[in-house]
Amino acid sequence: MLDLSLQQLAQGLAERKFSSVELTQAFLKNAQQLNPRINALITLTEDQALAAAQQADRRIAAEDTTPLTGIPLAHKDLFCTQGVKTSCASKMLDNFTAPYSATLVEKLEQAGAISIGKTNMDEFAMGSSNENSFYGACKNPWDLQAVPGGSSGGSAAAVAARMVPAATGSDTGGSIRQPAAFCGITGLKPTYGRVSRWGMIAYASSLDQAGPMARSAEDCALLLQQMAGFDPKDSTSIQRAVPDYQSLLDEPLQGLTLGLPQEYFGADLNPEVAERIQAAIRELEKLGARIKEVSLPLTRMAIPAYYVIAPAEASSNLSRFDGVRFGHRCADPKDLEDLYKRSRSEGFGEEVQRRILVGTYALSEGFYDAYYRKAQQVRRLITQDFMKAFNEVDLLVAPTTPSPAFDLGSKTSDPVQMYLEDIYTLGVNLAGLPALSAPVGQVAGRPVGLQLIGNHFDEGRLLNVAHQLQKVTDFHLQTPSLVSSSTV
Repeated sequence: MLDLSLQQLAQGLAERKFSSVELTQAFLKNAQQLNPRINALITLTEDQALAAAQQADRRIAAEDTTPLTGIPLAHKDLFCTQGVKTSCASKMLDNFTAPYSATLVEKLEQAGAISIGKTNMDEFAMGSSNENSFYGACKNPWDLQAVPGGSSGGSAAAVAARMVPAATGSDTGGSIRQPAAFCGITGLKPTYGRVSRWGMIAYASSLDQAGPMARSAEDCALLLQQMAGFDPKDSTSIQRAVPDYQSLLDEPLQGLTLGLPQEYFGADLNPEVAERIQAAIRELEKLGARIKEVSLPLTRMAIPAYYVIAPAEASSNLSRFDGVRFGHRCADPKDLEDLYKRSRSEGFGEEVQRRILVGTYALSEGFYDAYYRKAQQVRRLITQDFMKAFNEVDLLVAPTTPSPAFDLGSKTSDPVQMYLEDIYTLGVNLAGLPALSAPVGQVAGRPVGLQLIGNHFDEGRLLNVAHQLQKVTDFHLQTPSLVSSSTV
């Protein structure tokens, strides 16, 4: 039961093969068994989940359903969920219970989906390994010595370990796609503005985007259908019709031109990862796609531009956490200045403090023009690079990451090396484009992800190409040995 797709689960519920309560109990049991080893979940909401499952069973009996009614999932712990701790994996918000739910959470609840809890993440979504969490590092279900990726590592690990069939994530610089690649699942970062950010605790407001994480492109399409759409509460939400993503999945690939950005296939790319990517590209050619080399010459400028813009926005967004209104407050402050200093020093972890300091410096008098304004100019040029490429090709195809998942602790002492892990994903966020990562093999037992990048609002085509690839490969169906055959 735990190994079924979302569509198969929906069919099983409709045919009364099992109830939502039985399904939810099965996933809760698996999560309780595996979470002590993986640490993918921060909060498990068993009572709320079972109550929601009972309500879903009543909806199913009345035939008042959507394709997600009665199906369990988990939310990344930066989506406000009414009555549930929403911590951003930070000591700063360890005592914060959200008084309202994010639009994304509300939409999925209205569709009848069952939330079983909140997933681990890098603190305030700042990281590429899920090691920057107040609650401890999450581990990769394929290899407990490896990171699951970040910042949505808990969501990716929970899906890979069959704790849930799907989860929500957020992507500021690759934080859905990179953990999806490391954990052997499918993750989609939609176009900026396609999914509401209202109620999602911000890291970098012009870059953050919520998206679905599941085993397959077909499952991601089901999730995105419910998540996408205009939200008047979100000033960055796009007022644009949402297509029927399911109907686009089976479109043939004949005549489609896929671009290979030569800058993504250089010396930075692990040779064995390159082999898996090239094998997947050959499969796409067999399906009728045409391959053409293109150039994105400013690819290397994405890292310095991103790590000026994102920390600058974080510096502004995180200024609200001051120990006064909510969140962590230091004990016995001497005065207001002491309250601010100690509350923030105690509440924020090392990586968050580092990015706040970098961002504050970049925005300070005398440095704004030299750093922040220049980074925004580079951002525009990077976007133009992508637009030129899309004049020649329909989609871009590339590796998601330069290597498979790295070992826990191997990069924590060198932030620059950690930041370089994002070289193939950051440009997409700077340009506001949609992109998807799908599993295409393994290297030494650790999964490898293929990245598909589309023009604005081309999520349907990304899902279509990934789905067609997954119809002729089975990497998305493989299960970590940690998950016993008796469990699934």
